[in-house]
Amino acid sequence: MQWRIEIVDVSPPEGTNIIVGQTHFIKTVEDLYETLVESCPSIKFGIAFNESSGPRLIRHAGNDPDLEKEAVERAKRIGAGHVFVVIIKDAWPINVLNRIKGLSEVACVYAATANKLKIAVIDVGDGRGVLGVIDGETPLGVEDENNKRERMDFLRKIGYKSRYP
Repeated sequence: MQWRIEIVDVSPPEGTNIIVGQTHFIKTVEDLYETLVESCPSIKFGIAFNESSGPRLIRHAGNDPDLEKEAVERAKRIGAGHVFVVIIKDAWPINVLNRIKGLSEVACVYAATANKLKIAVIDVGDGRGVLGVIDGETPLGVEDENNKRERMDFLRKIGYKSRYP
């Protein structure tokens, strides 16, 4: 059997986050749509899902046409069956991730990030699969006490931790 490994750049557009995962059923697009709007009503998003049998189409939906187009483009680049791509704006993955992981057809989530994102894909000729992800860049060091304080202050500034520890 002939095969090759390809590294595919699916970095999210500026000001957005991307969620990439594996699922197994055609109703994924509708379920992801409902989950996103129920989890965070202010969210803007686009969804794409690579069907792996039947007509093998890239199914898609969203409430922002530009983000929907971006999700479809990234799903096309990955090209692996049953992979879904969600691009979100005006929300964080933390707002929706557990709800997405709780969908009965979602097998796993590979990444949820605003960073540069690359997907390692194996191509075996008649199908493609995700081997793993490269999320962001390599660490440059270990945080010190000043870095810890900056992290804690940032989380409070954006409202994810109480101002009164």
